Amino acid sequence: MSEASFDARALRDAFGAFPTGVTVVTAYDPSGQPIGFTANSFTSVSLDPPLLLICLAKTSRNFAAMTGSDGFAVNILSETQKDVSNTFARPVEDRFAAVDWKTGPEGSPIFSDVAAWFDCSTEAILDAGDHVIMTGRVKAFDNSGRNGLGYARGSYFTPALAGKAVSAAAEGEAQLSAVIERDGSVLLLGSDVLSLPTCAMEGGEPTQMLRDYLETLTGLTVSVGFLYSVYESRTDNRQHIVYRATATAGEPAAGRFLPPADALQQTLDSAATADILRRFDMENSIGNFGVYFGNETAGKVHPVSRKA
Repeated sequence: MSEASFDARALRDAFGAFPTGVTVVTAYDPSGQPIGFTANSFTSVSLDPPLLLICLAKTSRNFAAMTGSDGFAVNILSETQKDVSNTFARPVEDRFAAVDWKTGPEGSPIFSDVAAWFDCSTEAILDAGDHVIMTGRVKAFDNSGRNGLGYARGSYFTPALAGKAVSAAAEGEAQLSAVIERDGSVLLLGSDVLSLPTCAMEGGEPTQMLRDYLETLTGLTVSVGFLYSVYESRTDNRQHIVYRATATAGEPAAGRFLPPADALQQTLDSAATADILRRFDMENSIGNFGVYFGNETAGKVHPVSRKA
């Protein structure tokens, strides 16, 4: 696609393929009130001198105050702070009432329970299209050791939690499955009895193995996304690892896309498949997805929703 024909939303979605952490950038406005916004355009720049940068949209309600401030802080959110991210991404009047915070050693607001924070002086502000790049010199920082919250393709994820779950499941005999979604429908195999696409986990990287299987099965280009469910089946005594996935347009060589509500009216291969489809239908309707850990009858869904 040439630059002249770029669709802004398509470009933004392509940028979103790169997984990042999530930060809240904070400062004080000229009246002394704390201000802040959620940002994932953050990177380290230099160790000597200690520099980092963030990107700020020129349309931001905080633009004048942030660019006029002598300093700012970057709070890297931990994997339990999805709600903090959503609060600071919305036009809420008193965002700071929802978080525990204090003024940092260099004068900017810093949050409790974050993975790390950096209190900075403003080093430089560079024009960059519809954004500015703000470079900060780190004056103070803290690293709590907590795991960070992840973000990619419009959804949050928790890398450490997912990694531990997959590692634990892979120690036994494991099956890999996918909820391949397209416009609210899910790809299911079979005619009389419907099932999710599933293959045996035989070592190696699970998402690559699953993608290879799905592309061979369907003849479509498949993108395997975030972990959706990890459970132990008492029926077959196997661990089951289920991922969300998407596929390119076209008719699949195997299976068919069905709305979950329609699929639930037909015969399914297991109660676990029915539970997965029922949960996906509900979560997809409200835009809040989670990761389930447990067995086929009892467990817990850890919320890791789409960004508001």
